[in-house]
Amino acid sequence: MSNNFVCPVVKWVGGKRQLLSTLDKYIPSNFDAYCEPFIGGGALLFHLKPSVAIANDVNSELINMYKIIKSNVDELIDDLSTYKNEADYFYEIRSLDRNKKEYEKLSDVKKASRLLYLNKTCFNGLFRVNKSGEFNTPFGRYKNPNIVNKTILMAVSDFFNENDVIFYNFDFEKVLDKLEENTFVYLDPPYDPISDTSSFTGYNKGGFDKKEQARLKKSCDKLNSKGIKFLLSNSNTDFINELYKDYKIEKVKAKRSVNSVASKRGEIDEVLIRNYDIN
Repeated sequence: MSNNFVCPVVKWVGGKRQLLSTLDKYIPSNFDAYCEPFIGGGALLFHLKPSVAIANDVNSELINMYKIIKSNVDELIDDLSTYKNEADYFYEIRSLDRNKKEYEKLSDVKKASRLLYLNKTCFNGLFRVNKSGEFNTPFGRYKNPNIVNKTILMAVSDFFNENDVIFYNFDFEKVLDKLEENTFVYLDPPYDPISDTSSFTGYNKGGFDKKEQARLKKSCDKLNSKGIKFLLSNSNTDFINELYKDYKIEKVKAKRSVNSVASKRGEIDEVLIRNYDIN
């Protein structure tokens, strides 16, 4: 499928749109299935457009959105068209998850449209939740945000349905343990913080600390023992370089456009880690 409209539908912290040309150099030439256990915005999934794919994320709201795009995109588009780009309205919609019992009564379509609406209208497209799992990014005050991008939503829905793309809301280890040989895995976990104050754990209320990084490395060791190829992105920290010292590590420059502080946006050092040779 060569549809250029198959692209990310949400802006996501750590998204890989800016790094796609670099990632391209490290994609294996042949694989039967593709897996992303930390799907986020899915930039590489939509770039590769594999015919068989497993997309997973611990963020249940995100996975629900993808499932609705696949199964009920027309109703989703209709619902999105009712949203307003107004501050008071934004905070009213944002506050829906403060009452858990009432929030659970919302349909899956309503939950998906709410996520898309908040993502398009919140400050800098920064998806962030507090320790209670409540969305807490402020209103973005954009003049004309593209709340209903029908063309892209329809194209992504077609891609999901014309191919074998399945979605899970599991812990990464559970997904990785299921994989069979000749699956290519791209891992884009929450990054190891480059300083004590730079950690961003707001994708999901659980966070992702050094213990989780070490647990992920053990999963990579299991993949390697099965002959499953993996490519992993992370921060260029001493901890990550030491953790993955037995694998191939490449330092790359990555652009970061999502940060609440404008001066902190720009190129930063990252690493790409893999267990295979490039053709």
